[in-house]
Amino acid sequence: MSGIVYFIGAGPGAPELLTVRADRLIREADVVLYADSLVHPDVARLAKPDATIEASSRLTLEQMSALTIEAAQAGKTVVRLQSGDPAVYGAMLEQISRLRAARIPYEIVPGVSSAFAAAALLEAELTVPGVSQTIIMTRTAGRTGALPKGEGLRDLARHGASLALFLSGALLRKAVPELIEGGYAPGTPAAIVYRATWEDQQVIRGALVDMVDLAHAAGITKQALLMVGNALDPGLLDDPGRRSHLYDPSYSHGRRVARVPSLEREHARAPHPNPPPGRGLG
Repeated sequence: MSGIVYFIGAGPGAPELLTVRADRLIREADVVLYADSLVHPDVARLAKPDATIEASSRLTLEQMSALTIEAAQAGKTVVRLQSGDPAVYGAMLEQISRLRAARIPYEIVPGVSSAFAAAALLEAELTVPGVSQTIIMTRTAGRTGALPKGEGLRDLARHGASLALFLSGALLRKAVPELIEGGYAPGTPAAIVYRATWEDQQVIRGALVDMVDLAHAAGITKQALLMVGNALDPGLLDDPGRRSHLYDPSYSHGRRVARVPSLEREHARAPHPNPPPGRGLG
């Protein structure tokens, strides 16, 4: 009988940010294949003592696929640990296509993206009413190839949305000017988050235009996440007038009727639109 392969989002770093399901599956797995350059080693150590643990940073796609398929065909449970959430830069599609060709069952378990871990460290809501209602998660063009048409940084910057840019620190010098040329003001609030939730995490805040110099001064050259957007403005935390419609007393929805003080008397005098059975309108 064939085993099964689980693609599990290992989160941004701290093992405590694994989902309950991910934690259980890792502990039950016979084989754990993990992205050792990005996944915290303590996550892989959750595996049972007799499990086979393989680091994938030195393996090719063909080697990883052969390992997982062979183990699954032997009836074993295989866990493939991927950083953050597998749906974001997880190189998952190419692995799944080979499992499907071999008729190996698989499942995907979501995880916490480093973009959201970074937002938590920054105490930022990325979708602030009246400021930003869109989140862009992207990367720069590099050795992995050109970006699809219309997805260059200049194109994306025109939206002015909250943006999470996954990149190495070395690419900041190219990325920041492109974001400014595309539409972000030089003074747009920004932050560099290095290895969010790891023991050596670093968080650097400032204006977008200063990010290159700030990263250089901090010695950040890899595993950097650039966060950009007006939703990152720390001043928003001290603005009690900034609120969503959902909890506004003047806003009705399926769970609550609006209660606006100036209208409550008018509402009380008006006939009930749906009177209870047995009662008239008078």
